[in-house]
Amino acid sequence: MECTVMTFNLRYNNPGDGLNAWPHRIDRVAQMILAHDPIVVGTQEGYFDMLHDLHPRLAEYAWIGEGRFGAHENEHCAIFYKKKELELQQHGQFWLSETPEVTASISWNSGFPRVCTWAVFEYKETGERFIVYNTHLDHQSQEARDLGTKVIWEYISAHHKEYSLPVILMGDFNSHPNDLPIRFLRGELDLQGHESWLKDVYNVVPAPIGWTAHDFQGGEAGEPIDYIFVSPDVEALEAVVDRRQMGGGYPSDHYPVIAKINL
Repeated sequence: MECTVMTFNLRYNNPGDGLNAWPHRIDRVAQMILAHDPIVVGTQEGYFDMLHDLHPRLAEYAWIGEGRFGAHENEHCAIFYKKKELELQQHGQFWLSETPEVTASISWNSGFPRVCTWAVFEYKETGERFIVYNTHLDHQSQEARDLGTKVIWEYISAHHKEYSLPVILMGDFNSHPNDLPIRFLRGELDLQGHESWLKDVYNVVPAPIGWTAHDFQGGEAGEPIDYIFVSPDVEALEAVVDRRQMGGGYPSDHYPVIAKINL
């Protein structure tokens, strides 16, 4: 079954962004998402009030996720999904720390608590199931990015043994293609004895990817930090970094990454 998935860092609501602050961008974000019609969207930097504002503009979607300090406090790594097409079967959240089940836990000189939200979905029409992970690695500490990736992989491995479902991992990894987290996830090197079997959807893009975080300046010269990975049983058909403006401005300081896949 072919479908479209998206990862999108929304940029938190910073009044200092002026005309690029969240209240001026809500409709642009919604327009961008609706233009691609994804079955699931992983968002980063969405605070609860932002997600609450965005949700009515995405009438076909429901969403899940908690704040990184628990409940709905601070940043969420929310997953939006098409509620008429998908049944939410199970979901959860863990922290990228030495104690991942402890709310708001933090390790390895991370600038903030970092989380990964996951969900098992089932297509209502066909019964096909898959599992999605959405995360945002630390911006400050390389150790936190490396070992946070290991925590994510440990959960993916455990869930794969339990569910044996197609996997989609997406998010803002704050890492370039040659950095350890990305090379590990691509299966190019191991990480403390772990080996990943995921595939980077950028592999289907013939030209250089270009950057995905642009500070509201646009352009493409640079390297990506936003990614989508899939398991070997998922075929990546197409991957796009959408650099368009919407309604006279950029929806965020990150471009969304969109992948068409075959589950």
